[in-house]
Amino acid sequence: MCIVFGVHTRLSKKVVVIYTSTVSLEDLKSLFVKIMHEVEMVNIIDESLLREVMANGKITLGITKRICSYAIHAQDIGAHLILNQRSSVGEAVNVARNLINIPYVKIDEQMAEDVAEKLGKEVSVKKCLVDGALEILMQGKNIEKYNRLVIDVIEKKSKTCDVIALPQGSMIGILPLLQDIKVPVLSNPESGVRRVAKILESI
Repeated sequence: MCIVFGVHTRLSKKVVVIYTSTVSLEDLKSLFVKIMHEVEMVNIIDESLLREVMANGKITLGITKRICSYAIHAQDIGAHLILNQRSSVGEAVNVARNLINIPYVKIDEQMAEDVAEKLGKEVSVKKCLVDGALEILMQGKNIEKYNRLVIDVIEKKSKTCDVIALPQGSMIGILPLLQDIKVPVLSNPESGVRRVAKILESI
């Protein structure tokens, strides 16, 4: 399913946000209002993207084609910048960037760069999907089970990673439950939205 809609009208700058689910939609709307309320926000939601990643265990040609199509459409409707909400389709974003003349920002890039700067080293990003978590959340069933699935993976990955990054707004609620994690845990897409605001200032 693909849904396209916007908030705010007749504003000076336009940002198209591409999502793979509606889960973090309200969080990002709130962040846009908080950080750059003068910017028009247009949202493209295609829930089939993440399902296809999960079904195939990788980015498919179909996913890449759809991401490229959305990027071209965003440019055609006058977007000054595109924000990609989901890191799991990041490889497709890399391809789409070559087809457009506007910035295409990944929401988790700022967190990765901040971590690299603080650690003083090059950072290797390991992506991780939590099996079954998205379906539980999208169906609105058993948020406790959703939290437990995510926390279990975080606990496991914290043993081999220097930092855990949670770019999805839906994961904000688990932060109080991570007190025993020994490595820094970064969450909230705010850093990504602030990166967008900074780039727009130079456009």
